[in-house]
Amino acid sequence: MKKNRIVLSVVLALALVLTAALPAFAETEALYHITIPGKGGSLCNSPTYVAYEKGFFAEEGIDVELITSDFEPSKIGLNNGTISTVNGDFQFFPAIQEGIGMSIVDGLHQGCIKVEVLPDSEFQSAEDLRGKKIGVDEIGGTPHQVALLWLARNGISDTEVEFLPFNDGTLEVEALKQGAIDAAALWDPYASVVENQGEGRVLLDIGKDEPFAGHYCCFLYASNKIIEEQPELIAAELRAYHKAQQWIAENPDEAVQLVTSAGYVAIEDLELAEALVKAYSYPNHGHNENVVDIKADVEFFAQALYDVGFLTDEPAEFAEKAYAEIDLNLGL
Repeated sequence: MKKNRIVLSVVLALALVLTAALPAFAETEALYHITIPGKGGSLCNSPTYVAYEKGFFAEEGIDVELITSDFEPSKIGLNNGTISTVNGDFQFFPAIQEGIGMSIVDGLHQGCIKVEVLPDSEFQSAEDLRGKKIGVDEIGGTPHQVALLWLARNGISDTEVEFLPFNDGTLEVEALKQGAIDAAALWDPYASVVENQGEGRVLLDIGKDEPFAGHYCCFLYASNKIIEEQPELIAAELRAYHKAQQWIAENPDEAVQLVTSAGYVAIEDLELAEALVKAYSYPNHGHNENVVDIKADVEFFAQALYDVGFLTDEPAEFAEKAYAEIDLNLGL
């Protein structure tokens, strides 16, 4: 009995020690509390969903609140530091030129926009669209910019085509079917759904066609306020994103299952979603695969946007200002 009481006393003492230690551990486990737009339903934002669901943010001591945020609120949040990072494309470049306090800190993936015509259309190339009407989601939006850059590289200026905005992809495709437009610039996965259903034929796929092939289309933008005040937080985020990108690259089928079952992305054709995830060429940092020179890519797109009038800053100067290299060892 005496021996049992001694053992029980030791166990209780250990339990008290461990219990006392738990609040301190819980308090230091989350070193940072941040807000990230992560409820937009975009398949190409999978690194954010995966980093959240697989615990990669938590491993880096980051407690993340995922929110819904459009383009304009995201810019405001980055500028004032209420939003830490945003997955965005080169549509954000003019905002940096205008002085919004954000910088490009990483590249996320390649390809996610297509330009399509009807399956039986006579149009076979960019040159065939001279004098034609092209549908986009918004004037100044990324599909619009993609179409402009592609046409410009093929000798066609913005005055030689007419862009018509549709705030709904279904309406845009219906306009294509009815002949109200001659081509449609569309986001994936809807663009690929249209193609797979035989309702569209691809003229441009930025994941594999020039001048976009081999370049990031989406970048990670960080708040300059947070870069200046907490650079170790941005480094921790990048480490989490790199883990997520590598996991997606190595497990595309599981990634699709995760983001769809958790309700982040609504797409019924999981086989198509997996093909798209593979096509996005997420960087595998562990094996140095699909890792692109970020600053060079920033300058590449800055040059393209400069050529069509979306930027007025010299491309090299813009890249120097827009790209912030983060030391990934900060905070370790």
